[in-house]
Amino acid sequence: MNAISRVIIPQDESQRIEAVRRYDILDTPPDGAFDRITAIAARRFDVPISIISIVDHDRIWFKSHHGLTVKQIGRDPGLCASAILAEIPHVLTDAAIDPRSLANPLVAGDFGLRFYAGVPLRTHDGFNLGTLCVIDKEPRPLNHGQIDDLRDLASVVMDQMELRLSARQAVAQAQLMAKEIDHRVTNSLQFISGMLSMQSRGLDRNTASHLQMAANRVGAVAQVHRHFYTHEADEVSCITFLRRLCADLSGILGTQIEVEGDEGKVPTTRIQPIGLMLNELVANAAKHGAGNINVEYKIGGGRHELSVCDEGEGLPTDFDSKNGDGLGMKVVRTLAGQLGGRLRANANPRGRGACFKVDYPV
Repeated sequence: MNAISRVIIPQDESQRIEAVRRYDILDTPPDGAFDRITAIAARRFDVPISIISIVDHDRIWFKSHHGLTVKQIGRDPGLCASAILAEIPHVLTDAAIDPRSLANPLVAGDFGLRFYAGVPLRTHDGFNLGTLCVIDKEPRPLNHGQIDDLRDLASVVMDQMELRLSARQAVAQAQLMAKEIDHRVTNSLQFISGMLSMQSRGLDRNTASHLQMAANRVGAVAQVHRHFYTHEADEVSCITFLRRLCADLSGILGTQIEVEGDEGKVPTTRIQPIGLMLNELVANAAKHGAGNINVEYKIGGGRHELSVCDEGEGLPTDFDSKNGDGLGMKVVRTLAGQLGGRLRANANPRGRGACFKVDYPV
């Protein structure tokens, strides 16, 4: 693009560009609300072209371009770059004889622009982001009522932009608040876990065992919560999540946990139930099993499978995973049901011990 002439650069250009970035509108997809405004402007002025433009550092980008296929032009020849220099409308009723536009390439060149009326899109803090303009290749008069209409339509454009900015800021604020709440929930769970561990000291072995088990469960849930809320994308790597979670669970339970499996993305909404099921199955393996705990995550055939295996005594002959009364099994069955999946229990195919598997559709 051509270098930008210094005479069309506003004195507050750096702050104005910051304002443009603040609205985060450049290169966004077409928007029906803005397209309707340019269509109304074109009809009101009976012109073929109406544009909502945003003046960037070196280009003029068109958020809406009624009657024109071009999406942007260089800033140097653009009349919108001149229109943002003042608060008042920039009007050329016959550009071919107007001294302000005689040398403009859009007027002197093949485009043949003759009529231009642009109203700045002015922010509440006084920066002109661009214009709402109407264009014709024939000269035409313009009365005060039409200028007032163009001003009103430009105000509607800014109302839309302010609304979108407010919505983004509200979402960002809500996310910050959610993170703070999540942080406090995690800390509270960890505090409760620590208190239960302290309370178990000095008690008889059976009572202490139950309290310590509760402390471990609460501490593990805290880690599931922490890892879940560190993800902001719609999909995340499940195996990466499981490895991080198991590293924390290993420290809480004092048991070696090995993790392997297939790489693949899963919806963030499924990560929390997967993590909670893993927590319960690993805690169960640490309590009733022995040796290392092996966690595996498989993807294939339209289904995902989470398995947790131990090297303990194996399953009792009367064990029923579908109707087990233990709290852990009830939690896992409930979570598996939420995913449309099922829980199964078998002997460890690698030898001694048991394996619990949950599989669910993709």
